[in-house]
Amino acid sequence: MQNTTSLQAAQSNGGTLPASHTVTLPQLWDQKVLAAYLGKSTAWCERARWAGDGPRFVKLGRHVRYRADDVLAWIEESARTCSGEA
Repeated sequence: MQNTTSLQAAQSNGGTLPASHTVTLPQLWDQKVLAAYLGKSTAWCERARWAGDGPRFVKLGRHVRYRADDVLAWIEESARTCSGEA
């Protein structure tokens, strides 16, 4: 669920990192991708975000994005063994 991007461009622009150095970037999903992954509507995703019931999200300017790792962690935290559990 991760993308790896080389920092060779940074080095060629005067950066100090060696060419072999890589950085791991999180996979970012928009609301449509999240809704499709969860089998929910985009309206559900928006309501869950406003209520604080959904997965963690990041704001990039005015855009909302979800890190795939945060979505998977939220799913794990939501796991129950009995329907009577809170």
